[in-house]
Amino acid sequence: MLGGLAVAALLAGGASYLASGSPDGLDATTLTGCTVDADGVITGGSCIAQRAQDHELGGSFLADYGIKGVDDATGLAGLIGVALTFAVGLAIFWAVRRRRNAAAESAAGEQLPAAGTPAAVSAEK
Repeated sequence: MLGGLAVAALLAGGASYLASGSPDGLDATTLTGCTVDADGVITGGSCIAQRAQDHELGGSFLADYGIKGVDDATGLAGLIGVALTFAVGLAIFWAVRRRRNAAAESAAGEQLPAAGTPAAVSAEK
């Protein structure tokens, strides 16, 4: 588990700086049919991207693979994302494990023979 966490942190924190700033395939496809200036603003034509709307969480703390108010924080945002994802996963794991243990203890308690019965007396011997 720690090895996987270390690899994820390395990739999110280090390899993210190697990512291309160019639009990916989906972004490029939605711009097909439009003319775009150097800043990525649509200046003419007709394409799917013209109907795109801003996401309601677009201005949030970790939006657009960065940290609001901090320049070149892609790696740090990646590390925060890995840490948050790990924390949520760990909390879910602990909750499920705790629930299973409680269910197992409850089931084990129900299976024990009552004190004083022949089965309980033979189990004590």
